[in-house]
Amino acid sequence: MIDPRAIIDPTAELDSDVHVGPFSIIGANVHIGAGTWVGPHVVINGHTRIGKNNKIYQFASLGEAPQDKKHKPEDVTFLEIGDGNEIREYCTMNRGTVQGGGYTRIGDDNWIMAYTHFAHDCHVGNHTIFANNSSLAGHVTIGDHVILGGFSLVHQFCRMGEHSFSGAGSVIFQDVPPYVTVAGNRAKAYGINKEGLRRRNFDKETIQALYRAYKIIYRNNYTQDEAIEHLEALAQQYPAVHTYINFLRESQRGIVR
Repeated sequence: MIDPRAIIDPTAELDSDVHVGPFSIIGANVHIGAGTWVGPHVVINGHTRIGKNNKIYQFASLGEAPQDKKHKPEDVTFLEIGDGNEIREYCTMNRGTVQGGGYTRIGDDNWIMAYTHFAHDCHVGNHTIFANNSSLAGHVTIGDHVILGGFSLVHQFCRMGEHSFSGAGSVIFQDVPPYVTVAGNRAKAYGINKEGLRRRNFDKETIQALYRAYKIIYRNNYTQDEAIEHLEALAQQYPAVHTYINFLRESQRGIVR
């Protein structure tokens, strides 16, 4: 399962059915779980733990030192990747920083297209899609079922809530609430991700309630506290609206408008 032309550090831990293609390099302190396929010319370094049944294509670079001037060579930081991810050509994922908590984390069943970059201390959930050349700066948090269009850029410390969507070429400088579609440079809000919600089997009534919640946040000129008060009333009937409320309360950068 390991091509003789690959270079594997003797301290790396690979499950017995891991496939490693020719000319790939796997360094010390790397752990790779069962069923994971590593193509040719892949480099995996650092304290990197990769779960089961991932597929990593040629020229990806995983677990290299963070692109942060505060990082020191002696700092021990980590990259963790879950199960069932598809990581395409030329993707880069950096380890965390000591200042940022030490970890970059990627969840399960994510589809990560070519030339995507995840900087240090990013936390990515499950079932996301990153189209080609989408990039996350440091300390970004991406919720479950988020989709980033090609060439989308997310500024450091921003968050994208679950089921949100960015159009191609979006430049995101503030938090994107759950369910919301954004586009443009700078990114602006353009309604909710109705099609994505339908595909994920949200019922029509819930989708309508989430759109009503969107209008409370964006269309009624409420302050954030006033919007939360109206959202709480709506959430009594539609529990999914609580996701908006929690996100707004936790937002540190303000939300995309």
